[in-house]
Amino acid sequence: MWNALVYTLVAGAAAALTVVALEPAWIRAARDAGLVGRDMNKLGGREVAEAGGIWVVVGAAFGLLIVEALHRYLEGRLYMPATLFALISLLLLSALLGFIDDILGWKKGLPPWQRVAFMAPISLPLVVIKAGKSTLSLPLVGVVNLGLLYPLVAVPLGVLGAANAFNMIAGLNGLEAGMGLTLMLYTALYAKIKGVVFVPQAAAVMAAALLAFLAYNWYPARVFPGNALTYGVGAYYAALVIIGNMEKFGIALFSLYFLELLLFLRGLRHGVYKENFGRPQPDGSIKPPYNKVYSITHAAMVLAEKLFGKATERNTVALIILIENIIGLALITAALHGLI
Repeated sequence: MWNALVYTLVAGAAAALTVVALEPAWIRAARDAGLVGRDMNKLGGREVAEAGGIWVVVGAAFGLLIVEALHRYLEGRLYMPATLFALISLLLLSALLGFIDDILGWKKGLPPWQRVAFMAPISLPLVVIKAGKSTLSLPLVGVVNLGLLYPLVAVPLGVLGAANAFNMIAGLNGLEAGMGLTLMLYTALYAKIKGVVFVPQAAAVMAAALLAFLAYNWYPARVFPGNALTYGVGAYYAALVIIGNMEKFGIALFSLYFLELLLFLRGLRHGVYKENFGRPQPDGSIKPPYNKVYSITHAAMVLAEKLFGKATERNTVALIILIENIIGLALITAALHGLI
């Protein structure tokens, strides 16, 4: 047990230090190259370096490799090479897809059908290691036996859905990385409670990389995460849930994203292709961009205004992350009582 803890701490530190070492140079290079985006929640729309989340992915991948290396060289045995390299492959490929989107530019990136087409083969490493498994446990439904449809259909759909959904609650400084950090921490804790191997370490390594990135992405952000982070972390989260056979927990922890999808569809029904940004005000506050709520971010702005007198980017992000923490704590409490 102590070896696993030490290995996790070393790997997490390596992941975080990779981000700390490379992110400042990336910020300078991205600004020099014109790879910048407007900070839409602030008057004047200052320019911020884009696509900095790619170094979170690199840091996490490096940390995972260190986990395997420590087992091999200090214990003389391989740990979980097939699972680990499948996870790294999935992470890097999904992040590459998002990075291409980032480079092509906001609203000029890959069309949705190409993202779907490319994400299916990206999930192939996970499909391979889940061969032979046919069941999954769903909230309100229970255990479902899908046969070959589980590895060949359910796994790719899970990766595709999570990667794209994680990109939906976004657009405010620190939000994507903060939500990713929260998801990873509760995934690690749940997996530890249930005695699932590898998943706690993998989740902790990604959490460390995200925590380091938040130093540059928290308000006022010096760098945006980009789709490299959102696609990568979303796919990574789905992979951890699938590897650990924790579908019921994983879907429940992801419930805010299902609500975001419903609000998005509501917007489409009303003829609105919603934006998550707020309308910046001269006093530094932000207001929802529409009269109706079409996103979790809009709802959080309304709630923040009621609670604090005005909504700011910081308290809006903090409220959303707080709600995710409440969901996580409820699920962990349920797990400790054997309910999930």
